[in-house]
Amino acid sequence: MTQPEILTKSEETIVSDLRRLFRQYGYRQYKMSKFEEYDLYVENKRFLVSDNVITFTDLDGHLRALKPDVTLSIAKNASVDTSTAQKLYYHENVYRAERGSHEYREIMQIGLESIGNIDLYATGEAVMLAAGSLKTISPDYLLDLSHMGVITAMLEEADLSSAEQSRLLDALSAKNVPGIHECCSAFGLTDEFVDRLSALTALYGPALSILPKLKDLSPNAQADEAIAELEAVCQMLEAAGCGERINLDFSIVNDMSYYNSIIFQGYIEGIPTPVLSGGRYDNLMKKFGKDAGAVGFAIYLSALESLAPRRSPYDVDALLLYSPDTAPTKLAAAVRELTEEGLTLQVQQAIPQNLRYRKLLKLTEGGPVTLEEND
Repeated sequence: MTQPEILTKSEETIVSDLRRLFRQYGYRQYKMSKFEEYDLYVENKRFLVSDNVITFTDLDGHLRALKPDVTLSIAKNASVDTSTAQKLYYHENVYRAERGSHEYREIMQIGLESIGNIDLYATGEAVMLAAGSLKTISPDYLLDLSHMGVITAMLEEADLSSAEQSRLLDALSAKNVPGIHECCSAFGLTDEFVDRLSALTALYGPALSILPKLKDLSPNAQADEAIAELEAVCQMLEAAGCGERINLDFSIVNDMSYYNSIIFQGYIEGIPTPVLSGGRYDNLMKKFGKDAGAVGFAIYLSALESLAPRRSPYDVDALLLYSPDTAPTKLAAAVRELTEEGLTLQVQQAIPQNLRYRKLLKLTEGGPVTLEEND
């Protein structure tokens, strides 16, 4: 695929197409306030991309925050029916500093959440819609899957402290095999554990080729169960016709205190960072006292800025000049004729300063006449 295939879509078109996709599968739009109680984010900093939150004191003296995240707000505020799955999508601004930046930005996100009775199909549907969302943006995409249950099962075999687990997860996320060996040596772990975790780091590729190797690495029944769920989701994706651009990658890790099952990241050619991320986060729901499952994903529209449609060197295709005594009906008829040709058009009595136009036209008795034309 060449880059211009992406550039034919504006952000507005992408958002419109994604909203149509989500509605097709029965997801309803969820609207929320720009503000939340600051405590929500203080208590869940580990869930956020950045823990730098914009705060202010409300008129009633309460500390409030401009929301840096949508999922936390939905998890906190959405009603739960454990007999069904509540299917929601959103199109919201969040306010935060992006990684590697020291400036706050207003960032547009679009995504979906399914909350309540989350069975295997509901989990697979979220992953399927993540793949469909990437395809909506560009035909040249990849969706990488992992499973926190596999990683958790392996780490629990080692009986590590939370700090030791974090160090190993960082090394795993970076595919840093020497770092894994260094951590395991420092923590007194067995050679068998080191070999298994190093082999997990090396696994990457299509599900059909990776799953047999993954099964060989399983240390216990807990990991077997997670692998079986991952395999079932991959089979569902194949049945849905989107399996060929799905890879397994166990360097994708998220906080184990929030995520408990399938996690995933999506990529578009030409963009070095993920444009989509998501997963199943039942543990977050438990933190809000809700006995419910939850799965969803977010698309970072700001990541697409580098592939935004190239702007035309012109503001309009044509500038149409008319005299003050021109009959409005005649002018309207000329404008209709030009716009029906597909031209973008501005109508003025004089040439505006700094307006860039491809053609300069003047309305005469015989109709529009070209005075100037630029390449």
